[in-house]
Amino acid sequence: MNEMTDPVEGAPLIRPSTTDHPLFDAVVEACRTVYDPEIPVNIYDLGLVYTIEITPENDVTVVMTLTAPGCPVAGEMPGWVAAAVEPLAGVKSVDVQMTFDPPWGMDMMSDEARLELGFM
Repeated sequence: MNEMTDPVEGAPLIRPSTTDHPLFDAVVEACRTVYDPEIPVNIYDLGLVYTIEITPENDVTVVMTLTAPGCPVAGEMPGWVAAAVEPLAGVKSVDVQMTFDPPWGMDMMSDEARLELGFM
């Protein structure tokens, strides 16, 4: 995923993930089981998952967006993500937060997603 920065301050617009936590890879794989119903690609490879934060106590916060604010599953998607992450061994709690800042763009998709959708 491309790291976007604020041109004024140089600060990331998207908080970094806790990539060094032992549960990080499992949480990513859980997110990859959730699909946007309008696009046949999982939400992680689409770039909809902005941040995965995991505390030392194994509380997981997922900050995500949607392809568009008017997405018909906007109210359901956080529950789908929480349902995918909560059963993971070691996860204490899951909080899924929605944001539209920065707005999602096609440049946030992984190369795999671009290939699958015929953009490469």
